[in-house]
Amino acid sequence: MADASPPARWTPGMKSPNPKGRPPGIVDKRQKLQNAFADEAVAVAKVVISKALEGDMQAAGIALARLAAPLKAVAERVQFELDASLPLAAQAKQILAAVAEGKVDPETGKTLIACLSSVASIEAVAELESRIVLLEAKAVS
Repeated sequence: MADASPPARWTPGMKSPNPKGRPPGIVDKRQKLQNAFADEAVAVAKVVISKALEGDMQAAGIALARLAAPLKAVAERVQFELDASLPLAAQAKQILAAVAEGKVDPETGKTLIACLSSVASIEAVAELESRIVLLEAKAVS
């Protein structure tokens, strides 16, 4: 005789063992942890600040990270000749030449070439789409 008990684990496609979902008011592990930290946040902050004032550089780093947002690199504006009418590979060579001449920093050059790569991908998809449309039109007629 076959056992009619449900499977030990839920599997995709089977009926939910709890169709109403989690009952309201149930606190999960993450929420309990967040509540514990919230209850002691002021005390922890005072300890970190106290240690920082005593010269603990790790505590100072933690305190400063909370007081001031980390500095982000800001790219400078660059100017160099880029002929947009040339093929993308030739434009990439122009960017490399500008890096070699010191007109563009290497990180900016890398970003610009990545942008060219994205444009090439977009153009390839557009070309494939137009080819598919033409092939479908030929197949219908």
